[in-house]
Amino acid sequence: MRVFFRVLPYVRRYPFLALATLACAILSTLMVVIFPAVTQRIVDDVIRGNQPALLVPLLGVGLAAFFLKELLDSLRILFNNHFEQKVICDLRSELYAHIQGLPLPWFDNRATGDVMTRLIEDVTSVERVLIDGIEQGTVALLQILIVSGMMLAWSPSLTLVALTPIPFLAAGALIYTLTAHSRYRIQRKSVSALNSLLHDNIAGIRQIKTYTSEEREQTRFGEASDAVRRATLVVMRAWAIYQPSMSFLASCGMLLIAGYGTREVLAGRMDVGVLVAFFVLARYLYEPVGRLHQLNQIFQAGRAAGDRVFEIMDSDPESADCPNAKIEKIRGAVEYRKVSFSYSGESPVLTDIRLVANAGDTIALVGPTGAGKSTLVNLLIRFYEFHQGEILLDGVPLRQIPRQHLRRNIAVVTQETFLFNGTTAANLLVGKPEATEEEMWEVLAAANAADFVRRLPKGLHSPVGERGIRLSVGEKQRISIARALLKNPPILILDEATASVDTATEVLIQQALDRLMENRTCFVIAHRLSTVRHANWILVLERGRIIEQGRHDELLQHGGLYAKLCKNSFLESPGH
Repeated sequence: MRVFFRVLPYVRRYPFLALATLACAILSTLMVVIFPAVTQRIVDDVIRGNQPALLVPLLGVGLAAFFLKELLDSLRILFNNHFEQKVICDLRSELYAHIQGLPLPWFDNRATGDVMTRLIEDVTSVERVLIDGIEQGTVALLQILIVSGMMLAWSPSLTLVALTPIPFLAAGALIYTLTAHSRYRIQRKSVSALNSLLHDNIAGIRQIKTYTSEEREQTRFGEASDAVRRATLVVMRAWAIYQPSMSFLASCGMLLIAGYGTREVLAGRMDVGVLVAFFVLARYLYEPVGRLHQLNQIFQAGRAAGDRVFEIMDSDPESADCPNAKIEKIRGAVEYRKVSFSYSGESPVLTDIRLVANAGDTIALVGPTGAGKSTLVNLLIRFYEFHQGEILLDGVPLRQIPRQHLRRNIAVVTQETFLFNGTTAANLLVGKPEATEEEMWEVLAAANAADFVRRLPKGLHSPVGERGIRLSVGEKQRISIARALLKNPPILILDEATASVDTATEVLIQQALDRLMENRTCFVIAHRLSTVRHANWILVLERGRIIEQGRHDELLQHGGLYAKLCKNSFLESPGH
């Protein structure tokens, strides 16, 4: 029921569609009582009463009832489909919006395929709980009440006989409900695991082929697929016992009606037409009971899916902004005051970080892998929240600046450039959605990217493929630099932006970076000397602490870790 109440607010948004669906369902259900009444009149009045003149009018009434029922069902399906698609769209949109508002640590612990499964498949299953449950459940219950009332009007004793299987049917449904949740939850988890593996393998198909691991990945996929098969068979095995058992109990009810009703007719206490009508009514009595069993299966599947959907919805978003000040124009002066941070709350990643960057300064961050360089700049973007100390931007505490305002004033160029599966223009417009083509060509020229973009089949409007697969590493990097230029922020973060390219490409990228870095506060993470030696200030990190700081020549003379890194070629310079 918890899932039901969580989805109900989405249903309330469309009262007309909900009422129209229910109205058509109710009116359609009322039509089912016409044919049994017509059947009773034909047997008792036309056949036994020898009144053939009544046959055609009675058949006309039956035909009209059938036509109205199917017409109303058609309208019900149309209204219901519009209704459920609107609810699915709303729920999925709100779930996606919530996902976008979650902090980065949440994504660090989730497989992409699992999130996609919850967003696409589980949302649909949750919707079926409510839309189908309300509509079909209401119709089924109403049909049982109407048919039972009509039966009582003709023969209370035979009605009691017809209702005999109902308690057993209810008990079976209760047993199935109490035991089904764990089965469906395991099934949803196995489907999610399969989707996660599939997503990873498609994204990493080049690595799979490079390492000739097709056979191993096929085995892994087969195991995940087999887990889905086994979990599904557990669900279907229970259903294979449950559904026929309920059908058998309903059939027993038909036999009870036949036995008791025949005895009543032979004793002269009941007309044949009433018994025949009871046989027809019994079908309409037990059929909605069977439908309720089907709904029970849908409900259990939706309940398991709902737990997964609302597990995300219940995840805490990024801490709410409590801005006391909004800097209209950020200049880019940054100060870290005794900042410490850890991902797990146990092992510190950064300890007592202190640095001052004046507006327009270039700060280089150097150190071995795992020293905390990327984490340090991620705190400035508020991808993660520091635990101790304070970070100031233009003298204002970072947490007093709204996140969106902060991030609009920072651009990041990383080693692993991410391009969206769209056109070159679409990827550039991420930096400035209202940019003109002229502006895009200007930044492409500044990023040394205009020449190769012009050579593309459709220029700016050429698709780059998923993750920019149709471009080289250097071309993707220059598109990324152009995107940052188009954004034109006062603060720039370069995270090993030239680490994955050859020397010739690096020269082009470095020229583009030099233009990008002009008049901005820059934080540069690099292992190449060419991107470090001209920095205003160099910070050397080891195990989350700043162990050295100064200018290039000063640090070389000091003879510490920086000098050692240069000597061991950890910091390389093209042509050296």
